[in-house]
Amino acid sequence: MENYLKPTAFFDYDQPEVKAWIDQQLEGVPNDPVEQAKALYLAVRDSVHYNPYVFQTDPHTLTASYALTSGESYCIPKAVLLGAAARAVGIPSRLGLADVRNHLSSPKLIEWLRSDIFRMHGFIELYLNGQWVKATPAFNRQLCDMMKVEPLEFDGVHDSVFQEFTESGEAHMEYINDHGVFEDVPHQFIVEGVRAAYGHLFTDQGQSAQANGSLEQDMSAN
Repeated sequence: MENYLKPTAFFDYDQPEVKAWIDQQLEGVPNDPVEQAKALYLAVRDSVHYNPYVFQTDPHTLTASYALTSGESYCIPKAVLLGAAARAVGIPSRLGLADVRNHLSSPKLIEWLRSDIFRMHGFIELYLNGQWVKATPAFNRQLCDMMKVEPLEFDGVHDSVFQEFTESGEAHMEYINDHGVFEDVPHQFIVEGVRAAYGHLFTDQGQSAQANGSLEQDMSAN
C-alpha cells in the first residue's frame, strides 16, 4: 500500500501550492478519512473546470499541481489532483482509466474528436474503510447544470461513476472499455492511446495540436 501513498512527479502533493490548497480545503473538516475525502472531492470537482480541449502531451500537464494552478483541465489531471490530495492526508489512491461513450457531448467536441468515444477517461480510486472506492471529480457543477445532469456526488462508501442516464431518461455515459488501475500516471500509455484514437489531433512531430474554447462555451452556445 506504500506505493499508493507516496508523492511522485505526477501526484506531486509535496509542491508548496498543492500543500497550501489541501490545508485550505480541509480547514474545519473533521480528522476523519471519509470526511476529508468528501471535502477534497468537492473541491476538485468544482474549483477546477472541466475542459477536454486543453489536452497536451507534455507530462507536466498531467500533474496535480498543473491542474490546480491552471484552473481548468480534463478528467485525468483532475483525478490525479484528488488522488494526490488524498495521499497527502494518508489515504491511498490509484488512477483508473477507461474508454467511455458520451451521449451528451457537444457537437463541436464530437466534430473535433471525430468520435463520441472518449479514450483514456480518468477517475481515481481511494482506499477507505478497507476497500477501494471509485471517485470521478471530472464535471464541475456549472457544466453539469448546462448539461442538465446532476453533478456526481461522493460519499466515501459507494463508487461515484458517470450516470448512465440523465434525469429525463436520456442516455448519458456508457463505459465500454476498462484499462485497469495504476499507482502512478502511465503517461506514455495515455498518449499512445489518445494518438491511436485521434491521430488527426497530432502534428507530424507527435505533439497534440492546440484547440481553443471549452465545453462550457460549447454548451452555452447550444
